[in-house]
Amino acid sequence: MSRISVRGFAVASATAVTTVGAVVGVAAGSEGAVQPVAAADATTVLADIPAGQRVQQASLTQQVQAQSDAADAGTTKAAEHAARRQAAKDASARKKAEDASRAALVVKASYTVAEVQAMAQGIIGDATQYQCFSNIVSHESSWNYTATNSSSGAYGLVQALPGTKMASEGADWRTNPATQIRWGLKYMNSSYGSPCGAWSFWQTNHWY
Repeated sequence: MSRISVRGFAVASATAVTTVGAVVGVAAGSEGAVQPVAAADATTVLADIPAGQRVQQASLTQQVQAQSDAADAGTTKAAEHAARRQAAKDASARKKAEDASRAALVVKASYTVAEVQAMAQGIIGDATQYQCFSNIVSHESSWNYTATNSSSGAYGLVQALPGTKMASEGADWRTNPATQIRWGLKYMNSSYGSPCGAWSFWQTNHWY
């Protein structure tokens, strides 16, 4: 009967099986004689993480990524919503200002040059375009909203010909400078791209 001499022992755990030690002898022939053949120390890690834990970790990673994506989407939505609300507030404020301006104009019987110029600044907005508009009006009517050309019949601040064209902006075109300004601005934008485009043309031709 042969025997095997083993030095070492086996240790088993939930996550790995490690073999420590080495076979140092193998039976050779008789029961009492052992032939040594090898001596070595070895440690072998068979598994670091159980399969179940690996699946669970992957699942948690996906959940974290999904939550991060949802948070980003929520932030974007909130920013868009805030921008829409601000745009609506701005539009509402502009409309109220325009309505208030129109209401104030209706009750006045006459307007000074300074008042008419202030109206134009408010309606046009851009300082550069206002200056070009002002240059034309100064030459055409000297900011007199009732100015009438005795030869052609052109009327008002921008000398619309005929003056009735301005009725598209309001029935009060004869007496309301704001109505004349709005019509003149639309005319300059549609015909020359802007008041400055109209002023450039006027400087060359002395009419527009």
